Amino acid sequence: MKRNPLPLLGLMALGASAQAQDRPNVILLVSDDVGYGDISCYGATRVSTPNLDRLANEGVRFTDAHSCASTSTPSRYGLLTGVYPFRRPGTDIAAGNAGMIIRPEQYTIADMFKSAGYRTGAIGKWHLGLGSKTAEQDWNGTLDVHLKDIGFDYSYIMAATADRVPCVFIENGRVANYDPTAPIEVSYKKNFEGEPTGKDNPELLTKLRPSHGHNQSIVNGISRIGYMKGGGKALWRDEDIADSIAAHAIKFFAESNNVRKGESAQPFFLYLCTNDIHVPRFPHERFRGKSVMGLRGEAILQLDWTVGKVMDALKEYGLDDNTIVIFTSDNGPVLDDGYDDNAEELAGSHKPGGPFRGGKYSAFEAGSTVPFIVWWKGHAKAGKVSTALVEQTDALRSLGNLIGARIPEGEAPDSRDYMKTWLGKSNKSAEYSVAMAANRSLIVRTKDWKYIEPSDGKPMITWGPKIETGYKNVPQLYDMHSQYEAKDVSAEKPKVVKKMQTILSSIKEGK
Repeated sequence: MKRNPLPLLGLMALGASAQAQDRPNVILLVSDDVGYGDISCYGATRVSTPNLDRLANEGVRFTDAHSCASTSTPSRYGLLTGVYPFRRPGTDIAAGNAGMIIRPEQYTIADMFKSAGYRTGAIGKWHLGLGSKTAEQDWNGTLDVHLKDIGFDYSYIMAATADRVPCVFIENGRVANYDPTAPIEVSYKKNFEGEPTGKDNPELLTKLRPSHGHNQSIVNGISRIGYMKGGGKALWRDEDIADSIAAHAIKFFAESNNVRKGESAQPFFLYLCTNDIHVPRFPHERFRGKSVMGLRGEAILQLDWTVGKVMDALKEYGLDDNTIVIFTSDNGPVLDDGYDDNAEELAGSHKPGGPFRGGKYSAFEAGSTVPFIVWWKGHAKAGKVSTALVEQTDALRSLGNLIGARIPEGEAPDSRDYMKTWLGKSNKSAEYSVAMAANRSLIVRTKDWKYIEPSDGKPMITWGPKIETGYKNVPQLYDMHSQYEAKDVSAEKPKVVKKMQTILSSIKEGK
């Protein structure tokens, strides 16, 4: 059972509804696999992102921002809970039928906002599991554990990612547009009798073919990871995923606007997660042929389109004057992540990770260095480019202190308040940031140094993507004033290595 997330504050401590109305709405807009160099305001020249550029021009753009992992599930876990994912087993990349990784008894950023009188929502990619037990979900009824149990009043989500079954949206714990004539079955162990797969029936792959893996159940002419039967009219069409996410976000704004015009004057928090530019990349037809970088470039254009739709809707409903929009990505980029969409060949001079080494999955900088833009009209310093070190895990306390929430003792232990920095009113860097690579090895960054702890693993990803892992069985140290992690200086700087090891040890011990 979900405990009371916050017994002490709520609206009573903030005063009357007029005061509540003055508190900002908050949109945490998290893109998927978008690298530091994938956006034009971060230096991309082979693709243009005018709506994101507008956010940057009217807000604060950060050049040293980090997720707490170089893959999706652990990154999102840390962002929503304020807890580093290395502290909990089972926070690796989740299967589509994983049980809920954030348990109902855990405190979340949604709990925080809800307890302070906010209406809370989650729309888009989820990838943090559903139901109380792995592989035992009832996809044909109401899930026994879903996002309402961790603080979200409303949710319209993808169970995992677009490349994993089930390929349906889940609305408030039930399959959206459920088709009773096509009951859903899901397995990550074996196929269902008579169901085609990408491996055995490549002639049915009418839209994308796999480059490695991703050759199991076929939905919408694209094979996926995992096996699925049924779904019928509830199955998504990949081309429409962005439109569906944007439409439900706009509906959420409209409903919140109606509430604000009523008696309760309730602000909102929305965790809004796009699917772009995660594989399989198959954007809406309106973007086809619009990018020299093919489907991946078109997916970036679609992401920017979504941002534009969100910002236009805020203005239409009169919500833009008092809404914070924080745009970021869950982890770094990858070109070939399982589908033959020519992303590597068509990238040309485009560098999705910007100037950094590595990418998604990696311990190197491009794995966890992400775009990070904070927009709040009249409050965030317009046009500022900040070099301060910032970390996504600090969202919970930074936003909590902004709205006056009192976080229960012991919760969100890895989250810190840097809201003044986020709004461009201070240049203070976070004392450190921590990230977890795909093999669960840890990285600790300060403004000056980067330390990668020893771990086992190959120097390159072994299953397909051409990405340096950064894994070594000895400590690594890089001077962050000397770009691109070109030289490991651990042998030359033993005292700094010792200092960084001490910082990491202290973090691991929770001190």
